[in-house]
Amino acid sequence: MRKFFGYLLSPVFYLLFGIIITVFHPIQWLCLKLGGYQGHKKCVDALNLCLLATYYVLGNTIKFTNRQNLPMDRPILFVANHQSMYDIPPLIFFLRKHHGKFISKIELARGIPSISFNLRHGGAANIDRKDPKQSIAEILKLANNMKAKNWSAFIFPEGTRAKTGKIKPFNVGGIATILKKVPDVLVVPIAIRNSWQMVRYGFFPLNPFTRMSWEVLEPIEPRGLNAEDLVARVEVSIKEKVENNTRETKI
Repeated sequence: MRKFFGYLLSPVFYLLFGIIITVFHPIQWLCLKLGGYQGHKKCVDALNLCLLATYYVLGNTIKFTNRQNLPMDRPILFVANHQSMYDIPPLIFFLRKHHGKFISKIELARGIPSISFNLRHGGAANIDRKDPKQSIAEILKLANNMKAKNWSAFIFPEGTRAKTGKIKPFNVGGIATILKKVPDVLVVPIAIRNSWQMVRYGFFPLNPFTRMSWEVLEPIEPRGLNAEDLVARVEVSIKEKVENNTRETKI
């Protein structure tokens, strides 16, 4: 029955989603030209709020939990598991005051209205996985901006989306580079649950009536830890939240 409603509601979702990113594309350009970084950022925050609203067209719900008292005077590296492209708007909007920038695939920086524009002009590190030198240079550029501008960053260390919700091994590379170049960074894990359910049938139909959640977990102070140990701690903390939730859902 849910899949049947998915066939009915998915076209409405995609229509609204497409209208939003198309309308916001020239607005982003105008905000960047007239308002610089701050003007562009406010536009991107509004864009992602509107994108969040489209989730409810499917009857899906969003629960974003942040009980942590995160500092504003130092950069933060948010490390999250990755289940679908729909992981991203809640991260941008609900953590907007931390000026988080994404480490993303370079392919996403072309061809997608609004989203590609933001990746090119909003401070993201757009990496070419086939070119290690380019990838390192992009991450180093982001790290320098984190130090100079007190920006934060989002990284999905699994590398690819976990299409069944099962967490894949975390990669150390990008995290290690930022830890080395931004010594005062604070590492904050984020557990994303059930986002994969929204695309369990692929791009069409989308799965309706899905309860999705994002939870900011206890920060980890990286001082005194090497990158491998730190990433292992982050992976364990996220797995505990995600896998416990999966078992509870099955019960």
